[in-house]
Amino acid sequence: MADIKNYTINFGPQHPAAHGVLRLVLELDGEVIVRADPHIGLLHRGTEKLAETRTWLQTLPYLDRLDYTSMLPSEHAYCLAVERLLGVAVPIRAQYIRVMIDEMARILNHLLSIGTHALDIGAMTMVLYTFREREDIFDVLEAVTGIRMHGAYYRPGGVYRDLPDQMPKYQENRFKNAQTVKELNEARNGSLLDFLEDFTKRFPVYLSEYHTLLTDNRIWKQRTVGIGVISPERALQMGFSGPMLRGSGVEWDLRKKQPYEVYDRMDFDIPVGVNGDTYDRYLVRMEEMAQSNRIIQQCIDWLRKNPGPVITDDHKVAPPSRAKMKGSMEELIHHFKLFSEGMHVPAGEAYAAIEHPKGEMGVWAVSDGANKPYRIKLHTAGIPHLAGVDELVRGHMLADATAIIGTIDLVLGDVDR
Repeated sequence: MADIKNYTINFGPQHPAAHGVLRLVLELDGEVIVRADPHIGLLHRGTEKLAETRTWLQTLPYLDRLDYTSMLPSEHAYCLAVERLLGVAVPIRAQYIRVMIDEMARILNHLLSIGTHALDIGAMTMVLYTFREREDIFDVLEAVTGIRMHGAYYRPGGVYRDLPDQMPKYQENRFKNAQTVKELNEARNGSLLDFLEDFTKRFPVYLSEYHTLLTDNRIWKQRTVGIGVISPERALQMGFSGPMLRGSGVEWDLRKKQPYEVYDRMDFDIPVGVNGDTYDRYLVRMEEMAQSNRIIQQCIDWLRKNPGPVITDDHKVAPPSRAKMKGSMEELIHHFKLFSEGMHVPAGEAYAAIEHPKGEMGVWAVSDGANKPYRIKLHTAGIPHLAGVDELVRGHMLADATAIIGTIDLVLGDVDR
């Protein structure tokens, strides 16, 4: 009897390389993939519909949960759309803080992406290195927003509060003696900006360690070079963006081509690939982290020299300070109305897009003049990238499917929204 060579199998959603709850139905000829059919909707969050029943401000924390590996940039796109409808000006210091945190989120995202991509393919060590640096960034986010991940820190009109003057410090306990605590706290004796500056000086050394581990690694190159190749023309046709597009050699980055906030004041480069394969996309993400580090350093220099307000003084949009709220009846009313009823956004529609770590993240907001959005529609990078999986994996071996899913840098929260 002849052996059966054609199979239809499920890849995920329980597979550790399925990045959440992705289910791929793969048709195989032996070990060669003939067709891939992505099944989504297993993580449906209903974010766009939920927004219609929440005030403009209550909707904001839902944006954090879309891409839970780089949270705050999603808030940024939403705030830009609401600000366009409101016509409010954002203080320049708040713009620098937003840009700095966006770039921290880019590093945070790419560290997870590259670390888990290597883990999917079989390189265990890389993820241990990248998570070490993620802890420092999470400490900064916790100091700024009060929480490590879903900060809800951006606000229409600015940011929730200014940067703190000090970093939390480690305390002695049964696991850490006085000498260990002293060493851990060396970089934490100054302000948050001091700690972040110390991190930006250390980070190039960490990047070189990642390059040593992976970039010229023979097994890594065998698993990524020539895998998942997509031409620049086809990448554009399929609506790719971010590293997926730049890896094919298309120099498109909204921070340069359609600058928002203070990106037009920043000195940085756009890395692009040559071959459009998985290896090139890895190199693009590695270089993007180096460029983000440059941007953060420029923001730190400016923020040190330029104190000022971090949110608009229009109290129909932003709350008054605690001191003013407790000393004036009018300010108290503004505060109460804003957090109970919410702001009323003028009727109209606006679209705002940012260069999210994964690609273009856009928010289309429609207002009918009420205190809740009439419609919110989200454009995230994940959908077009996931739609391209079938084309990317055809003709490759089954083991290559993990390398291709990893290079897409997929998070199902912003796909099943």
